[in-house]
Amino acid sequence: MARRRKVYEGKAKVLYEGPEPGTLVQYFKDDATAFNNEKKGLITGKGVLNNRISEHIMLRLGEIGIPTHFVRRLNMREQLIREVEIIPVEVIVRNVSAGSMATRLGIPEGTPLPRSIVEFCYKSDDLGDPLVSEEHVTAFGWASPAEIEDMMTLALRINDILYGMFTTVNIRLVDFKVEFGRLFSEEDVRTVLAD
Repeated sequence: MARRRKVYEGKAKVLYEGPEPGTLVQYFKDDATAFNNEKKGLITGKGVLNNRISEHIMLRLGEIGIPTHFVRRLNMREQLIREVEIIPVEVIVRNVSAGSMATRLGIPEGTPLPRSIVEFCYKSDDLGDPLVSEEHVTAFGWASPAEIEDMMTLALRINDILYGMFTTVNIRLVDFKVEFGRLFSEEDVRTVLAD
């Protein structure tokens, strides 16, 4: 196998140069982290499982019109994805009070929320991914108002789909985090699900 140039390495994945322009190969690692990378370990087979789960979810979302960076699964640990410019904002959708939200607002863990709530965090491991407002996101140029609207709309649509998908297998979708990227083409720039 020819050596590929590493483009990026994160906590759970490694991105390599893809076989065609505008593509990357995403490799899923067995590394496990918790508490903002303070606790680390290895779970054998985690990357293989994450690759299959990612493929399944990305395909289902794509079928109902959610734009994603996913192209296809290549093997047990890798998938081909479209190269995007990551928007440095994590989008969290919460359905039930848990974790940092429960602590921050004093809402008992497990309390169903009156409606799904969208939160933004600035994507920075060094800063602990701090919670930010839409004002922060636009003032610092991390995303435009139109991109914020796209991310919120897509995140809530994804929530509806995942909520139903998980309910059918008796899993309660408490909250989840997604990331979006800018997919550039000759005609336009699209906001797509990228993690």
